[in-house]
Amino acid sequence: MNAFIFPGQGAQFVGMGHELYSTNNKAKLLFDTANEVLGFEITKEMFDGTEEGLKQTKITQPAVFLHSVILAKTLPNFNPDMVAGHSLGELSALVANSTLDFEDGLKLVAIRAQAMQKACETNPSTMAAIIGLEDTIIEDVCQNIDEIVVAANYNCPGQLVISGTNDGIDKACKILTEKGARRALKLPVGGAFHSPLMEPAREELAEAIEATKFNTPSCPIYQNVSTTAETDIKRIKNNLIAQLTAPVKWTQSVENMIVSGATKFTELGPGKALQGMLIKINKDLERSGIS
Repeated sequence: MNAFIFPGQGAQFVGMGHELYSTNNKAKLLFDTANEVLGFEITKEMFDGTEEGLKQTKITQPAVFLHSVILAKTLPNFNPDMVAGHSLGELSALVANSTLDFEDGLKLVAIRAQAMQKACETNPSTMAAIIGLEDTIIEDVCQNIDEIVVAANYNCPGQLVISGTNDGIDKACKILTEKGARRALKLPVGGAFHSPLMEPAREELAEAIEATKFNTPSCPIYQNVSTTAETDIKRIKNNLIAQLTAPVKWTQSVENMIVSGATKFTELGPGKALQGMLIKINKDLERSGIS
């Protein structure tokens, strides 16, 4: 069975999508439509912008979404049996399986990005990747810090991203390094995504999602919150809303896709970060005798 997976924020790079725009008429039309829908030239930011400019949440999210979705829409014989997306990538996946129309998906991404940008500016905060420690150790340390610090992205075995206040992340990184983490690396992000600090953004996105038409999916989506195959529109909406303040359970989602019969994974979007995670998840399943 074919599984198509879509990356989230962090996969962007200057020049992304330019070749598609230059060589594919359908892609060009979709990019031009996006410029009109967004009210500014996102293509200029993607093709000729700066790395610093592209890192802004309000730019990054629509840019990654566009690159991912347009790749999917221009792929010959695009017919997935299941889809999933990492954080922002979940909206790309919902366009790929026809739950959302292209323009509606793009509008939701723009609202999500703006809301998250505002939340970041209101509550200065950050994230850090913790490499080489058991999830339970990281979770325990986060729970015992007198600041907002939570497990945010379960990317793959041995790699968990934490999210919280600046002071909280500094304290957690120090303690986790002392406990044997190979790396505790603060990430160049605008704020504490997938943490309680995103509550204002969650409320704003919830209103937009409820006002948007969702269609019957062409295939199941494995969502970050539930990690299991979803086709019910109400559940899909609820999971999408909850995702902003809940952890991204990517490891568990991919494991469930494999158990459900996924034999081929295709990553659509800038970079190959999800493929690297997939290799580690597969190896862990093989060790446990599941894969």
